[in-house]
Amino acid sequence: MKTIRYILIASLCVFFASMVLTEASAQGIRSDLTKEGTLEQVLKRGKQGVLRVGMSTFVPWAMKDKEGKLIGFEIDVAQRLARDMGVDVEFIPTKWSGIIPALLTGKFDIIIGGMGIRSERNIKVNFSIPYDYTGMSIVAHTKLASGFDSLDDFNRTDVTIAARIGTTAASSVQRLLPRAQLKLFDDESQAVQELLNGRVHALVASAPLPAFQALKYPDRLFLPLKENFTREPIGFAVTKGDVDFLNFLNSWIIVVEAEGWLQERKHYWFETRDWENLIQ
Repeated sequence: MKTIRYILIASLCVFFASMVLTEASAQGIRSDLTKEGTLEQVLKRGKQGVLRVGMSTFVPWAMKDKEGKLIGFEIDVAQRLARDMGVDVEFIPTKWSGIIPALLTGKFDIIIGGMGIRSERNIKVNFSIPYDYTGMSIVAHTKLASGFDSLDDFNRTDVTIAARIGTTAASSVQRLLPRAQLKLFDDESQAVQELLNGRVHALVASAPLPAFQALKYPDRLFLPLKENFTREPIGFAVTKGDVDFLNFLNSWIIVVEAEGWLQERKHYWFETRDWENLIQ
């Protein structure tokens, strides 16, 4: 009889313990469901809501005009996104090499900066569906790279390639030109200057920057390849697990793409030079 009583008491203890754990688990789920996501925080920030955008300068994605005002394709995209949300936009310039850590620490709500959707980045952040596609291009020094007309010509130990640190341009050089020496810079303007000074053979960067540099300095630079040598999707980057915010961004991309607005803005910034007088 004692044995039976012990078994009954033990069973009751297990039952009540499981009930407590189940209730705690349910409370945790309810807490997660009611917790404010990024979208709600953006709408409630300040007087009428503020979307904080992490970005870095890349011509013509984002740059400063003569008056110091930010302009460019990504600036247009961020401003239209904020306007459609009914909120203000705050741009937070950040070094590209530290832009993902800054997002994860809450410095801003979203990265809108021509960021390629890549698996190693996707481990740390969530990406929206693509709102653009870009590719890597190469611009070379006329004298140092004379006669070069293929990637194989640059894949040599005596060749030095410049790229911006933390970019897909840098990883593309490491992957496709493993024998070349890679020289990294915090800013693409520094890399361009290094190329103009003849201290590197070429610069790899997202199109259309290489083509713009070749047009700007035709006596010193040229395009050894007629087309981009990679193609990659571009997406918004947000913190992981924020389903509502990600859903809103994906829906927004579908709408403005269907309108033709994204294509119109890309044509202006990437296929014309109508904006050049704004920065000179």
